[in-house]
Amino acid sequence: MSTQGPEELDRLNNKDHPRGASLLSDSENKTSGPNSASGSESDGNAPAWFVVHCYSGYENKVRHNLEQRIETMGMKDMIFDVVVPTQEEVEVRDGKRRVVERHIFPGYVLVNMVLTEESWYVVRNTPGVTGFVGMGTAPTPLRPEEVNQILKRMEAEAPTVKVTFKVGERVRIVDGPFNDFRGMVAEIDMERSKVRVMVSFFGRETPVELDFLQVEKA
Repeated sequence: MSTQGPEELDRLNNKDHPRGASLLSDSENKTSGPNSASGSESDGNAPAWFVVHCYSGYENKVRHNLEQRIETMGMKDMIFDVVVPTQEEVEVRDGKRRVVERHIFPGYVLVNMVLTEESWYVVRNTPGVTGFVGMGTAPTPLRPEEVNQILKRMEAEAPTVKVTFKVGERVRIVDGPFNDFRGMVAEIDMERSKVRVMVSFFGRETPVELDFLQVEKA
């Protein structure tokens, strides 16, 4: 996320997170109890998706811990799914391409559950969890369209390409007829996954259009 989160989660937060888009509200970032889910989205005991804050880097461990607690504490009829939002990303390192799995929201886990005193306790007291995300004193459920956008982003067929260079930076071409040439980034086209690099030929600067995967920082 770049690490910045999408608009669907902006309503839960007005602060920047040190390692990504924070979902915590200014007024009360970690709720003190379940009470009743805030906002008109909640409908009695209907299942809803909630955002849980955890220690950054422990997202998968928290998911594993919570899934174990759901099993051993007999909460399958109250807590239905635990998701760590991730997205595949292609990065180039030392001229080699590799696909890595990147956390879309570092430090956050999504939980689909019926919010009650009991289910809140099970989630909140899971090792690694620091609190629910919400406004005021109650967890705030995500709207269905917000959840759909997150899940759709996770299910994207083609992995995104990690861009490690900026306009004005020097890069090295690692693939194609200009392999091993060096130049300066003149333009980055995110929609087309293309970069325009100014390469010197016989003393003249010539623009060359390349795929993101054909260049790396010099």
